[in-house]
Amino acid sequence: MADNKKIPAAKKASAKSGKIGSGRPPKEILRVKITGVWKIGTKNPSASQVQNKIESLGSIRRVGFFTENLTDWDSSLLTFLIKISDYCTNNNLAFDKDGLPEGVQKLIALATAVPERKGARKESTRESFFNRVGESTLGLWQSTIEILSFIGEAFIAFLRFLVGKASFRASDLGLFIQQCGANALPIVSLISFLVGLILAFVGAVQLAMFGAQIYVADLVGIAMLRVMGAIMAGIVMSGRTGAAFAAQLGTMQVNEEIDALKTMGVSPMEFLVLPRMLALVVMMPLLCIYADLMGILGGLVVGVGMLDISITQYLVQTKGALNLKHFFIGIFQAGVFGVLVALAGCLRGIQCGRSASAVGDATTSAVVTSIVAIIVATAIVTVGCNVLGI
Repeated sequence: MADNKKIPAAKKASAKSGKIGSGRPPKEILRVKITGVWKIGTKNPSASQVQNKIESLGSIRRVGFFTENLTDWDSSLLTFLIKISDYCTNNNLAFDKDGLPEGVQKLIALATAVPERKGARKESTRESFFNRVGESTLGLWQSTIEILSFIGEAFIAFLRFLVGKASFRASDLGLFIQQCGANALPIVSLISFLVGLILAFVGAVQLAMFGAQIYVADLVGIAMLRVMGAIMAGIVMSGRTGAAFAAQLGTMQVNEEIDALKTMGVSPMEFLVLPRMLALVVMMPLLCIYADLMGILGGLVVGVGMLDISITQYLVQTKGALNLKHFFIGIFQAGVFGVLVALAGCLRGIQCGRSASAVGDATTSAVVTSIVAIIVATAIVTVGCNVLGI
């Protein structure tokens, strides 16, 4: 009669997990016996156990395997074997794959066919403070040289344009003028209108405490004409047009189109950068004027709808508060912003690397550089106007 004794639970659990053993035949060979199930989720031995066994014996020169009782396996077995293989390689030991299943041998051969490139794996070494400061300083110095060199080349290209020797297509200039001007009107309209509305609302809340609601027209008119119109137009163009310039030139750099222009003797600065810069410099003052009008219109909506000021009163008060001094300061700032946005977008596009991710990095860098340059330029112009008393 067959024995119907129940198998203990501990034995059932052990049957579902992998095991290793070791045998040491002559000729300094350690043969590792791999048995059971080696799958993810099962409790399997670690490669450190084999490494410790090798180190304890001391005289091992070859590591082999015995896998006749191996029932099932997946990538966990491969991970175990590759760790042992790496250990053998680092310690000048022979790794014998003959005792492994054929599928395991092929996968190990595939995994070790191409050696790891030196320096591909980033080491988690901590750099010293002075090393980081030095590298940052050198990077900043190199970046400054590149920016100054680019500005010089752009200025030379502009001088060649003034004497009629610049080589670019007039159709490209017309296309960029359309993209920087007419195509940008919807977003400039929305942003400027809302900025004027916000300025009027914030000013109305404060001025209403003194019964001076009519001066909301002065606040919105001067703020938009002198500063906010140019700033908002510049920020919109940096995110819209400057980023587009960086993406276009960056893609050309990836596709080696800029290299092709240089090979044919065509200056990328004149053929690619100059028309974009001219288009933005020409259209930015016009967009600034349009942004001023939309901002004043937003203030008018608040003044008429919230403060019970008539349209005629609001417009007369605005006319009395504004003068050509405020107008020309805003136009001057808009022209400066146009130059900055164009230079930042084209510079980052030309500096773009040779990969798809580099195009995204160049676009992001162009937007950040443009906005920072706009804010810094605004601060400089504001301080200068205050010193000059205008």
